Amino acid sequence: MIFPSDPLRPRRPDEHFAAEAAAARDLGETVALVDHDALARGDADQAVRGVPAGEAVYRGWMLSADRYAQFAAALEQRDARLRTTAADYRRAHELPGWYAALTDVTPASAWTRGDGRDEFDAARARLGPGAAVLRDYSKSMKHHWHEAMYIPDTGDEAAAWRVASRFRALREDEFAGGFVLRAFENFASAEVRTWWRDGRQVLCGAHPDTPADLPPEDLDTGWLAPRIAALALPFVTADLVRRADGTWRVVEIGDGQVSDRPVSLDATEFLAAIR
Repeated sequence: MIFPSDPLRPRRPDEHFAAEAAAARDLGETVALVDHDALARGDADQAVRGVPAGEAVYRGWMLSADRYAQFAAALEQRDARLRTTAADYRRAHELPGWYAALTDVTPASAWTRGDGRDEFDAARARLGPGAAVLRDYSKSMKHHWHEAMYIPDTGDEAAAWRVASRFRALREDEFAGGFVLRAFENFASAEVRTWWRDGRQVLCGAHPDTPADLPPEDLDTGWLAPRIAALALPFVTADLVRRADGTWRVVEIGDGQVSDRPVSLDATEFLAAIR
């Protein structure tokens, strides 16, 4: 198991992941640390210098798909191999990689390549009229809902572009891939985070943003299982939310290595399920 190190105490795991690192050791796993700051700036060789050879699972902060590919390549030079390949990470981490397998259970979406106005207008036309929410391939700006995420009417070209421009400015160098427009749906519950290993659900719990809001005991995800299996990805999360009409919808797929664990989910139980 690979975890990010504490920036001030590099021989210790980052405090956010310390409980998971301790649980991994208790379960008999070898624990290695990497320098996340070095990974994020593109110095992967420096970041992984303390990782031994062998197959590994990363549990750490989010990386762009390009930075993850550098991470994986640097580990291979040390005869270490991430269980999730760079290609699989990109498919899980970026919406265009997983959307086709879930089109009937997730809001309708259209996206661009890059941040150009012409492509944005073409994506608006493909999505069609109505309200929409905006993100890029990997992230939204939900804490800037009115200024950089919610578009009341995709037919209002100037207003929609103002939201897109603000989103682009806020994302700065972290902007990933292109704009993604998603049809707005009225949701009426807290999100649920489900965890999947090789197409099989291993955990279902609260979303990290709302750790006290546990999923209903009667939640049945049988409808989702064949769709996740069709992705053929080794370790993913699927975030679900109930629409106002009672239908459960998928709002996000993520790579499980960089998906946060809610504090209401015990670290040892978590590690035992996903390792």
